[in-house]
Amino acid sequence: MRNHPGEVAAQRRAGVGLTGHGSARTRPEIPGPAAEFLRAQRMIVAGAADDLGHLWAGVLTGPAGFAAAEDDRTIVIRALPAAGDPLHGLFAAERDLGLLAIEPHTRRRMRVNGTAVQAGDSLVVWTEQVYSNCPKYIQTREPTTFPGTPATLGGGSELTERHADLIAAADTFFVATAADGHGADVSHRGGNPGFVRVTGPRTLEWPDYPGNGMYMTLGNLELNPAAGLLFPDWEQGGTLQLTGTARVEWGDRPVVRYELESYVHQLAAMPGGWTAPGYHRFNPPV
Repeated sequence: MRNHPGEVAAQRRAGVGLTGHGSARTRPEIPGPAAEFLRAQRMIVAGAADDLGHLWAGVLTGPAGFAAAEDDRTIVIRALPAAGDPLHGLFAAERDLGLLAIEPHTRRRMRVNGTAVQAGDSLVVWTEQVYSNCPKYIQTREPTTFPGTPATLGGGSELTERHADLIAAADTFFVATAADGHGADVSHRGGNPGFVRVTGPRTLEWPDYPGNGMYMTLGNLELNPAAGLLFPDWEQGGTLQLTGTARVEWGDRPVVRYELESYVHQLAAMPGGWTAPGYHRFNPPV
C-alpha cells in the first residue's frame, strides 16, 4: 500500500514523527485468526459515503456466521442495511466500504477496508486493508436480546433534547471517514460518559485520545472533512446516525469539532438490553 498523505500530516501535527505505522503497513489478506473472529460476530459496523459524498456509519446484524471469509480476500455478509438506514441501497454498484467487527466483552476488534457490492440479500466485500487494533477505550458489555425489526423514528438537521442526552451520556461511538484514492474506514471511539460534549443543536466535540499511532481517522479528515457518526442506544437497541463535517484542533490533546448536517434515528437496528458497561482502565477522566 502507498503512503497516505493525510496520515503523514496527522502524525506530524501530533508530533509523533513519521512512524511508518498506518494504512501503508496493512495487508489485504485475511489471516486465519481474523477469519475465525469474524465468523463469531453477530454485529458489524459499516461506513460508506452516499452519492452526495455524505459519510454514514450503520450496523449490520445476524446470527454468528452471517459474516464469513470465503477466501483470503473476500468476505460475504449475509445482511444488508435496513430500509431507513442511509446506507440502504447504496451497493447496487461497487463502492468503497469500511467495516469494524468489534466484540465488546473481550475488547477485541478488527477493521476491514475495501470495496463492496450487493449480491442478492448479501454484501460481497473485497478486502484492501485488514488489521486489528488495541483494546484501549473499549467498554465491556454483552447483549441480552436479539435485534427486532428496524424502524425509523425520525430525522432532521438539529439535535433534539433526547438526542443530545443520548450523546452526552455516551461512552462509545463509531466514526466513518473516507479520502479519495484511499477508500472508506470506520473506527471506534470510547471514553467515560461525558467525553463527547454537545455544544449546540448542530455541534459537538470530543478529545482524540492517544491510540496506536496509525492516525487513519484523523488522516482521512486531513484530506476530507466529511464524517459519519453512529451512537448506539445500548438499552433499546437503537442507533443515532449523524452525517456532517469534522475538523481537528491540534494541541497537547487534539480535539475534534463536529458540525451536523443531518441525522437519522433508528429503532431496533442492533441487539438491545446490553449488560452494564465495564469502563476501560485507560479512559481519561472527563
